[in-house]
Amino acid sequence: MPTSKQKRQAAQRHLQRQLERRAELTRKRRQRNIVLAAALSVLVVLGGIFLIVSLSGDDPADPSADPSATPTAPSETTPVEPGACTFIPGDPAAPNVTDVGVPPTPAETIGTVDLAVTTDQGDMTFTLDRASAPCAVQSMEYLASQGFYDASPCHRLVNAETFGVLQCGDPSGTGSGGPGYAYAQEAPAGEAPYAKGVIAMANSGAPDTTSSQFFIMFQDTDLPPEYSVVGTVTAGIEVVEAVAAAGNDGSFEPSPGGGAPNLPITITTMTPVA
Repeated sequence: MPTSKQKRQAAQRHLQRQLERRAELTRKRRQRNIVLAAALSVLVVLGGIFLIVSLSGDDPADPSADPSATPTAPSETTPVEPGACTFIPGDPAAPNVTDVGVPPTPAETIGTVDLAVTTDQGDMTFTLDRASAPCAVQSMEYLASQGFYDASPCHRLVNAETFGVLQCGDPSGTGSGGPGYAYAQEAPAGEAPYAKGVIAMANSGAPDTTSSQFFIMFQDTDLPPEYSVVGTVTAGIEVVEAVAAAGNDGSFEPSPGGGAPNLPITITTMTPVA
């Protein structure tokens, strides 16, 4: 039969084991919280980085008035002089290049251009603002007139808390395709330029890398003002919202983020409206 001393020693050992287990649980809880905090920090940073890097016209590559009812007003940027755009030809033999030539220099740098966009998920109207980004608008209108965007899938969707975008404009559907030329970014004017319904041009983060790929905001999106704003979706934003609601397959995770839309969408035609 255990003595009183043995009972006390057993109780002390039991208490010690309990304290050790509690300490281990506390240590694991703290470690888990640190990991979660770090992961959230990385997600926030990557949220900006992947959009900066991967909303790119060359790389495979996160708002809330209704823009269909209340389109964004034309910007107050100072128009560039006609002919100031420099479209830089690339290698037409490069992989995934759809060579349609190079746009002419823009004769007009004010006013708007409407593009009628048909997709296999519904129709949209893009209204481009020349004063906001004269070179980007000239390029997009030219590519549309050449049938460049016809039969091109929107290859990437990002669903995140502070940004949501659908990326399109690469006929190859790889995220690395384009027309074989590039040009300089045109910084947008005003605060919070990337609101729901806004259309902006992708780039690689380096100078003179804007090309054919563009992204549509389906919610207000927090980004640095480094992406040319070409216009807004003035009709049919619900098409993009429906694609966004279906989510993505995560095929671009962990970097650059997002994935192919679970509800695939292909631009059937994009045509300038006379």
